[in-house]
Amino acid sequence: MGNLRSILKHFAPYRRAVIIGLASLLVVDGLQLLIPRIIKQAVDGLTAGTATGGDLAGYGMMIAALAAVIAALRFVWRCLIIGTSRHIEEDIRNRIFEHLLRLSSRYFALTKTGDLMAHATNDLNAVRMACGFGLVATTDAIILGVASIGFMLVLNVKLTLLALIPMPIIAFFTLRAGKLLHQRFERVQETFSHLMEGVRESIAGIRVVKAYVQEDHQQERLSDLGRRYIRRNVELVRIWGVFFPFVILMSSLSVVIVLFVGGRQVMLGTISTGDLVAFVSYLGILTWPMMAMGWVVNVLQRGSASMGRINRILESVPEIVDSERAVDLDVVRGEVEFRDVTFQYDDDAAPALSDVSFVVPAGSSLGVLGRTGSGKSTICNLLLRIFETGEGQVLLDGHNVKGLSLRSVRRAFGYVPQDTFLFSDTVAENIRFGSPDATDDDVRRAAEVASILGEIEELADGMDTLVGERGVTLSGGQKQRIAIARAIVALPSVIILDDALSSVDTATEEKIQRGLATVLQGRTSIIVSHRISSISGADDIIVFDGGRITERGTHQELLAEGGLYADIHQRQLLEEEMDESNADQA
Repeated sequence: MGNLRSILKHFAPYRRAVIIGLASLLVVDGLQLLIPRIIKQAVDGLTAGTATGGDLAGYGMMIAALAAVIAALRFVWRCLIIGTSRHIEEDIRNRIFEHLLRLSSRYFALTKTGDLMAHATNDLNAVRMACGFGLVATTDAIILGVASIGFMLVLNVKLTLLALIPMPIIAFFTLRAGKLLHQRFERVQETFSHLMEGVRESIAGIRVVKAYVQEDHQQERLSDLGRRYIRRNVELVRIWGVFFPFVILMSSLSVVIVLFVGGRQVMLGTISTGDLVAFVSYLGILTWPMMAMGWVVNVLQRGSASMGRINRILESVPEIVDSERAVDLDVVRGEVEFRDVTFQYDDDAAPALSDVSFVVPAGSSLGVLGRTGSGKSTICNLLLRIFETGEGQVLLDGHNVKGLSLRSVRRAFGYVPQDTFLFSDTVAENIRFGSPDATDDDVRRAAEVASILGEIEELADGMDTLVGERGVTLSGGQKQRIAIARAIVALPSVIILDDALSSVDTATEEKIQRGLATVLQGRTSIIVSHRISSISGADDIIVFDGGRITERGTHQELLAEGGLYADIHQRQLLEEEMDESNADQA
């Protein structure tokens, strides 16, 4: 019931349309109930031999007129009620997406994309059906059913009571079937989520699948998920398949009772032939509400189960939100400071950062070096408030980032992460994503700084070339440089490059660095890399090991110390010499 109440709340903005639609539906139901009365008069007139051609024509004209009005009003309620269900579907979809944008990264790490896709497709469709046909079927089941019984009672009380004998049986069966429908539909939706996730993973990882010749394995895996989904649906259909014929059987049993008992009353002269015909007509009208009970149970149970799944998303609380007194920085100079920061991703995990402190003055550059898992990327995550600081403070222009609005914090940074993501759009739109208001010239300048403009112009459609799913048509280095151009076009106060040059060669890296030198002038930059050549020109360099800063200084100072930095530098020089030697031999 709680899920159904949450569905009803979405009708509030469309009260007027729903009220007019329901009024039209009620008028349609009322007019349908008049037709058997007209048929009764016509049959009684024919039986008594008093009906004339004009009378029959008049009856026919009245039925035709009622049918025309019913058709017009049926069009109205369908447009208004079914249209409202579409608007509610849109509202819930927008609400889901808006909420997903606010949820923290941890939520997406723990939730499968297939589950979220299932919520946005199957579950929303079930809720829409509950809002549209569910509302119509409920109204018809109550209003048309009660009114039909009322007209039947007026005609003959005894016959009505006999005709309604199957009703308690239907009600009992409906309650039992409803619980089973709810449980089995939950299992169907859960299985659909697994199927969606399986398909998504197979398509996203298609190159890995092909590289390891696992096409048959993936085909069998998805076939197994598909068979499981079919089995769940068949289990659901069995309940629904029994329910619908059972309702029709009970309705037919009512007709049998009426024909047997009512036919005898006609022969005995207790009721007229017209009464019997009208009674059968009302019973025929009552058949739809009896069947509508089945629709109501099925549609509302599906809608309730789906709304419950959607509500579980909407009730998920974002871990990182603006504080009540969050400050919105209009102008950001770009000074960054970590003050005694200790952070761990999980309570049971070892600290990713331990007592880290450093200052990056506005307009200066910081290089960050360290082995894999030493805490380099954690710095970026904390600066952008992708994760919240545990102990200590992260400051931007002297303000604790926890006290700043998320929008102003993230707007201050241009961030290029390790895992480059491109949208399935054109090259230009992927760059413009950093600043939707950027002009074509701005996009070209950013691409030129990122040393990718020449390669873009060689593509089939230049800037208008579609990059494909996740940039599949581009190399790793091209994707990284487009991501760098995306950060540059935003002209942020602080630019963060998190190992953003790992997929480019040293010659291209030097060109990018020369281009960045003009863009970064007057801006703060934090360059995280495992390659010393990427950070050697930074004003200050910090070296991480085990979540702690173990070395700090300029490039020359760190080389003179002879520590981890100097060791990594020496090994990378040897690797470059070996690569050059192998290239000469080739």
